[in-house]
Amino acid sequence: MAKKNKLFVLDTSVLLHDHDAIMHFERHDVAIPITVLEELDKFKIGNDTKNFSAREVIRFIDRISLTGGLQQWITLGPNLGSFKVLLDSQPKGVDAEIVYGVGKNDHKIINATLAVKEQEPKKEVILVTKDINLRIKAKALGILAEDYETGKVHSNELEQTSSSTIEGIDSETIKQLFLKGTIDEDGILGNQKIANGYYILKNGKSSGLAYFDPHTSTLQRVEKEYTSGIKPKNAEQAFAINALMNNDIKLVALQGVAGTGKTLLALAAALEQHKLFQQIILARPLVPLSNKEIGFLPGDAKDKIGPYMEPLWDNLKFIKSQFGENEKRHKHIVEMEESGRILITPLAFIRGRSLSNILFIVDEAQNLTPHEVKTIITRAGEGTKIVFTGDVHQIDTPYLDENSNGLAYLIDRLKGQNLFAHVRLEKGERSELANLANDLL
Repeated sequence: MAKKNKLFVLDTSVLLHDHDAIMHFERHDVAIPITVLEELDKFKIGNDTKNFSAREVIRFIDRISLTGGLQQWITLGPNLGSFKVLLDSQPKGVDAEIVYGVGKNDHKIINATLAVKEQEPKKEVILVTKDINLRIKAKALGILAEDYETGKVHSNELEQTSSSTIEGIDSETIKQLFLKGTIDEDGILGNQKIANGYYILKNGKSSGLAYFDPHTSTLQRVEKEYTSGIKPKNAEQAFAINALMNNDIKLVALQGVAGTGKTLLALAAALEQHKLFQQIILARPLVPLSNKEIGFLPGDAKDKIGPYMEPLWDNLKFIKSQFGENEKRHKHIVEMEESGRILITPLAFIRGRSLSNILFIVDEAQNLTPHEVKTIITRAGEGTKIVFTGDVHQIDTPYLDENSNGLAYLIDRLKGQNLFAHVRLEKGERSELANLANDLL
């Protein structure tokens, strides 16, 4: 029996996640309900990434509409399917607005999908949405529904790009690594060799920490050294500091659960290298607290963003506390704060800036879309280093998950590149209580 051609119906969340989504379904047809156009119109004004995406989608649809009316199928190009806009229409069978309620856009999108399913019996109609609840509602009414898969990665692939333990290393090799600091790789890493990879080389009780330099094909010793008064407490933290302090690595991803020291280490390394950069920027995306948009929070702009930025200020305060108030290092950090050479800010507040001679730390990067991560990196000018930190398992936005967020996408796509390093931190270092919560709750 011949397979049916597929018709994918996209909802608004997919287009805001990836403004090029319409072009990513190969030879299959793509449609959007007219309700989605109405929602895009509401999102088109603003400076956030979702506003940019809405504008891009609207421009794209306007361009292809020049070849024909949007109520008819319009070809998307060679080896691609066709596109149209689905008008509101009542399905002959089950009606989502009767089942779930009248007036909600999600129910109109389901009805548009049900109607086109009736109109196109020779096609396999699939609703594509990042909204889990919409998928469930659609499936309950007999609609095939799935997540938008483009850009998704498998969690186990992220582990392959981080540090590895290699057993059975010749004891003389480990000894030479300690004595010389650098040894030729000469096949020591086998198939686990990766550019800017970090390794624990072991022979029984003897072990050494090493970094593979792709430029010289050598293994270099990694030591646990103080950085801005902070000493790494485990091998992973030593690897993270090494990547952060390496001038040949321009992009670093630090992945790990809460309490592993990701942001603290990034800021400590930034302060240690302050002479190399004109400014240190520590930013994080504004994710609404308790589903309340920032505009509904009390106070002026500074009051509104305070709760979001407080964890970053805590890290800076902790580093300052490593030095006495009269010490030169403490005074210098204060001077950098006052002069703006250290800037802690919401990510949205620096959108559109060109980033030259800056060390840019993006915290909670798992709450960014792949497109947002790409936008940040493509703004990097000469002399800039970018650090992304986050936990891919702790997503605070409704349309991302551990496989589709920007941090996971970054790690997957850039593994093995000479300018990139990824370190996964697993051991919590805040307290025994924090470790207990991470392990058992």
